[in-house]
Amino acid sequence: MIDRPKGGEQAVLVHIEFPNEDMQEDLAEFKELARSAGANIMGVVIGTRHAPEPKFFIGTGKAEEIREYVKAQNAELVLFNHQLSPAQERNLERFLECRVLDRTGLILDIFAQRARSFEGKLQVELALLKHMATRLVRGWTHLERQGGGIGLRGPGETQLETDRRLIRDRIKLISQRIIKVRKQRELGRRARQKATIPTVAIVGYTNAGKSTLFNALCGTEVFAANQLFATLDPTLRKLHIPDLGSIILADTVGFIRHLPHDLVDAFRATLEEVCAADLLIHVVDVHDNRMRANINEVNEVLESIGALKIPQIVTFNKIDLCPNLSPHIENVTDENITRVWLSAHKKQGLTELKTSIAEILGQELIEKTLVLQPKDARFRAALYEQKVVLSETIDEAGNCHIIVRLSPVDLEKFFSEFLE
Repeated sequence: MIDRPKGGEQAVLVHIEFPNEDMQEDLAEFKELARSAGANIMGVVIGTRHAPEPKFFIGTGKAEEIREYVKAQNAELVLFNHQLSPAQERNLERFLECRVLDRTGLILDIFAQRARSFEGKLQVELALLKHMATRLVRGWTHLERQGGGIGLRGPGETQLETDRRLIRDRIKLISQRIIKVRKQRELGRRARQKATIPTVAIVGYTNAGKSTLFNALCGTEVFAANQLFATLDPTLRKLHIPDLGSIILADTVGFIRHLPHDLVDAFRATLEEVCAADLLIHVVDVHDNRMRANINEVNEVLESIGALKIPQIVTFNKIDLCPNLSPHIENVTDENITRVWLSAHKKQGLTELKTSIAEILGQELIEKTLVLQPKDARFRAALYEQKVVLSETIDEAGNCHIIVRLSPVDLEKFFSEFLE
């Protein structure tokens, strides 16, 4: 039905340098994206332009060079490290006689491969449909005429119009389902807030080691790999922090430079876990030469979703790859930011990270001595269950003198529930 060239894994990459910083992309990251999508990179074509050309994005001479290179390498796919318009993609496919995909389409393909949960699949499908809706004309150019003749007479709607209508209906249905999932997540967050358990969200640039750190802290086996966007679906686990108590730790999707707007919108429900967090652990790959740019990119995304004002612990990960670094904590008083150096893979510096979490989230905690009678055994057991007891002594009358450390809200909750 669709007259587009078939895709494949034998890919030629195209990277164009522009003087405008907003249009610049990183070639090494682009190669990682292609490998993460499963592409077999046959070669890279590099060029320089002052501005994109309307028809091909690149000049005609460069397009000729790519076409000859594609034929020589017997490639099936050309990947552009830039965002192409639907017309540019269509023109390039006709000229190169192979499938063409831009940076946004490549990221969407990776997300489609990685999504595992029902929510994640819905979010990816929504983003794919929105992206596809602008490119339908490429697939249906041979069906733009209305049907005619015996057995082909219809309601006067072209195949292109029918397909657009079906996509609009599907987008509407998926959006409704995502709204339902969002409400369910909101109920879960309200339950945690009612239980006064603080939430800590792990954020950072893709492949910075967020899932590895999550596994190291929680002792879980969340999928972690040395590839971009290994994690799409958020994972939440309960974790005990010494001198603080229980927290909810959330592993979230990684950010990337020029993340497509459709993906940001589609994953709004997931990113709400970040917005509702009490503390962010911003994981940074200290071994990446793009470290500073990656930090700025993550902060820009956090600002766009309204989460930049949430307290951060900037965690410099992968110090095992840097011989001169060792686990330690640095408090930057001027910026009100805590920095922790660690290796999630080697499980070095986890104690320092937990100490920082306890210091930041424990600022509102108070220590109080409670005198409990023998009839208050349920109250005493609940305090021990929440791990807020620092010490306990028993007097001659059998009363328990317990020193606890918890928030005023938690203390009031315990009194209202057990000592009515």
